Amino acid sequence: MSIEELAALSRHYGSDPEYVIAGGGNTSFKNESTLWVKGSGVFMGEIKPGDFVKMDRGKLADIWKKKYSQDAAEREASVLAAMLAARESGEENKRPSVETLLHDLLPFPWVVHLHPALVNGLACSAGGREAAVRLFGPVIWIDSENPGYVLSLKVKEALEHSEASVFSGGNFPPGSIIFLQNHGVFAAADSPDGIRALYGKIMDTIRAEAGEGPDFSDAVCEYASSASASKIFAMCAGREGEECHAVFARNRAIAGLVADRAAFFPVSSAFTPDHIVYAGSDPLFVEEPPPGKDMGEHIREAWKEHLAKFGRAPKIAALSKTGVFGIGVSQKAARLALELFTDTVKVAAYAKRFGGPRFMEADKIAFINNWEAERYRSQRSGS
Repeated sequence: MSIEELAALSRHYGSDPEYVIAGGGNTSFKNESTLWVKGSGVFMGEIKPGDFVKMDRGKLADIWKKKYSQDAAEREASVLAAMLAARESGEENKRPSVETLLHDLLPFPWVVHLHPALVNGLACSAGGREAAVRLFGPVIWIDSENPGYVLSLKVKEALEHSEASVFSGGNFPPGSIIFLQNHGVFAAADSPDGIRALYGKIMDTIRAEAGEGPDFSDAVCEYASSASASKIFAMCAGREGEECHAVFARNRAIAGLVADRAAFFPVSSAFTPDHIVYAGSDPLFVEEPPPGKDMGEHIREAWKEHLAKFGRAPKIAALSKTGVFGIGVSQKAARLALELFTDTVKVAAYAKRFGGPRFMEADKIAFINNWEAERYRSQRSGS
């Protein structure tokens, strides 16, 4: 293996929005002694050989021999310190993916972890587990869990009790496909071609069941202008002189979702950690103003109520019968918020075929909102 092969495989998926948007996903290669894993906050579509972190597998294995605090923040801080200590010499200025332990566990040299909307239509649905078993056989399914050490531990335990499954005459060895509820999927294989074959089967199988995605025709996208509500949302978000930007989007699918608050419900919370990092967990829905009330005043009041309720500004704001606004400290951040909201729309649409959408639980959302590792990733990506 050359590190160039790993970078090329990563860019293959990272440059395809069907598989990866923003800074989502991670990849790795390992031999008996060393793991090369994607650095945290690096965009897969742009990754270079120098963006991978070289890890000592012996030191990673030692992490499992230690006991950690029951307090989530203390535990994850301790595990992060141990992971950073497992970097090989010369890698000290890099930070490995939060999923490094999980990559190291899987019994294959090549691992690609992605969050495609099509896959998450299954993984973020009420009937996802049953559908996964029906479509793929007894592959590993991990119920919703906080990323990091606890998720890796759950996968470790599942690997110890897994069995091979059969699909269309071909074997899926234990650990080659792992579905993570409200998260995504891991594919592991002996070669890059094996990874491509696995993802091809995963996507084709789910697509045959899920059907077509949402209708994004008649799309309109607009950066904040003086005549638009985008300007008002940007002004609401700008606090104490902080620069803020807003981008407006509308298409057929969004128009249906913003018809009223009830129509908006299927996209009213977070499906995965990525959605929280880039688009937030608490989108604001602004009803139509009462007759005669100024729209700007109405938006500002709704914004103030949202801040009082959640304690943080929304990254997504929907205006009834109008469209959706991505909001951020930069134009890039505002557009990333809209990209992840669009992904939310796709996930909700696909999930209809698997029992309906299933949001992350409140405690899992709170963990991501307060986890230092995800704040780091968000800062690295400029969101």
